[in-house]
Amino acid sequence: RSGRQVQLGIHVRRGDEDKVDHAMACLKRAMRWDEEAFGLEYDLDIFNIAAVSDFNMGAMENKGLNIFNTALVLARPDTATDADYQRIDRVIAHEYFHNWTGDRVTCRDWFQLSLKEGLTVFRDQEYGAATTDAALSRIDDVKMLRARQFAEDAGPLAHPVRPAAYRKIDNFYTATVYEKGAEVVRMIRTIIGHEAFRRGFDRYIARNDNSAATIEDFVAAMREESGFDFSQFMRWYEQAGTPQLRFEGEYDAAARRYTLTLRQMTAPTPGQAHKEPFLIPVAMGLIGPDGAELEARLEGEADAHRGTRVLLLRAAEQRFVFEEVAAPPVPSLLRGFSAPVKLSGHDAAGLAHLAAHDTDGFSRWEAGQEYATRALLDAIAALQRGEAVATDPALVAAMAAALDLAQEAPALAARILSLPGKDVLADRMAVIDPDAIHEALETTRAAIGRSLRDRFTALCGAEDPSAPFSLDPASMGRRALGNVALAYLMAADPAAGLDAAQRRFETAPTMTGRLGALALLADTATPARDAALAAFHARWRGDALVSDKWFRIQAMAAAPDTLDRVEALTRHADFDLRNPNRFRALVQAFGAGNQRWFHDASGRGYALVARMIGEVDRVNRQIAARCIDVFASWQRFDPARQMLMRGALDALLADPALSANAREMAERARAGS
Repeated sequence: RSGRQVQLGIHVRRGDEDKVDHAMACLKRAMRWDEEAFGLEYDLDIFNIAAVSDFNMGAMENKGLNIFNTALVLARPDTATDADYQRIDRVIAHEYFHNWTGDRVTCRDWFQLSLKEGLTVFRDQEYGAATTDAALSRIDDVKMLRARQFAEDAGPLAHPVRPAAYRKIDNFYTATVYEKGAEVVRMIRTIIGHEAFRRGFDRYIARNDNSAATIEDFVAAMREESGFDFSQFMRWYEQAGTPQLRFEGEYDAAARRYTLTLRQMTAPTPGQAHKEPFLIPVAMGLIGPDGAELEARLEGEADAHRGTRVLLLRAAEQRFVFEEVAAPPVPSLLRGFSAPVKLSGHDAAGLAHLAAHDTDGFSRWEAGQEYATRALLDAIAALQRGEAVATDPALVAAMAAALDLAQEAPALAARILSLPGKDVLADRMAVIDPDAIHEALETTRAAIGRSLRDRFTALCGAEDPSAPFSLDPASMGRRALGNVALAYLMAADPAAGLDAAQRRFETAPTMTGRLGALALLADTATPARDAALAAFHARWRGDALVSDKWFRIQAMAAAPDTLDRVEALTRHADFDLRNPNRFRALVQAFGAGNQRWFHDASGRGYALVARMIGEVDRVNRQIAARCIDVFASWQRFDPARQMLMRGALDALLADPALSANAREMAERARAGS
């Protein structure tokens, strides 16, 4: 904005020059956005990115010369999926934003790691919301938080956003420091408002420019610009664990009064048996019987208000009284996911009402996902009792309603149609049952697929090869919707689905369509699966990043021979233990992403991953340590699996040559919660 010229460069190996246009466009967009959104202009005359294939991290924000993993730079429509393109965009932006929040203003010590990482994740999330679709971006961010960070908080590796101690700081580049750290920054903005937050941010940068700061310095700037006392709020930095938030509502028709009672509780975590109440901002509204927002006056306020307001829950239990409420409401709570907590209290009718009428896009999706989660948990319970699974007609109706959005909002339709993941269901179970989770998902998917077969068939047809490639939300949404529809068709009619998947694999002009079909084929132990995998490998063997996808798809497959195939792939000529991307694509993807076969009752999955961790530890201790967290949830399983997982950890710990990085993680995981 000052008119100064900056020379931008992206350095790649020869032959990859045609895969950097997207990364360069992202870099320019991020630089402009940071000027417009935060008033931060780049301060040097040159900015370079170097992309390397053997890199443990995603990227590193060295001043003026960012080092990137090739997976987060290189993309072409025939080699990269839409998810790859989106991730490149966000990580390019993230590392660039570190120029100010990380480099110009850096950390006094490693305990302040979230000062730069949590804050910069928040900034890249805001960038994603501003440059794509805000509601969809928030949905994707929260899904990742729940899949990674909630699981971390629930196990022996739980730690505060600002850890109290560490042996190897490498082991604290975690979802808690990054993603939960971003949620803490977001809560600060929710509490004090956008304008005060921006003033506080400007004060923080000006006061700490070219110096090493602390989390207290950041919060102090926010306090000075808003006047808000953050003393209780600091517990978010000090206490580990995910708070459980429960509500109860009571409507008095005669008095036109609605009383909302909120209760919070946080379970003990390692080293923290007792938790003090958090300060939780609850963005909320009241939805009437007709689906419209209700006007209400909060007790103590002079005027009534319609729409979203923020309640501050400070105590273990707190009542909020709303006057002048014209009809019995359904409360819409945690709009935009205003705090990283787990909410309960809605009945099925309330969830269905919010899914149909909530004016907040995130909350509408959230209500539908919660309804589907409960239906799936009921199916799991039925399977465990030896009963047949009865699919909820209301769930089928909700999916039919989502299909009505296919033309006008395909991306939102694809997200609503995607059933809650196995990690979400596992998080809600006292004792995780991987087999029942898998069967409940497949049975439910098949029932929905049969009920809506014609509509799914129409959506999973071939992509138009003549259409220009675009990364706008509608185009990506149509590709995602095609993959989701194909999954339902394969579950409902395996023969017809197999034919459709083969056609999509052979004709799709984008990697999104081709890989989506290949993933579904990989779930089947059929000649079609073997032929497609062989063809994909033959075509892309020379492209390391696409070959990683070939390994990952097989590692994640649900086919009954997956364990044998993964074992064989560890000896494949193209598997290189020294390449972090390849190890992550096969071993870590299997351990972290294949709930069904990693947790096979035989224990073979545990033994395989433990053996590979031991082997990679000889050449790359950071990658070995990061893979150990797949064993951290061992206490959540049945006694037989607990014993097998502990045995795998004991085998690692018995190795005298185990690195300090891996030993710290294995000891923490083995100690339990």
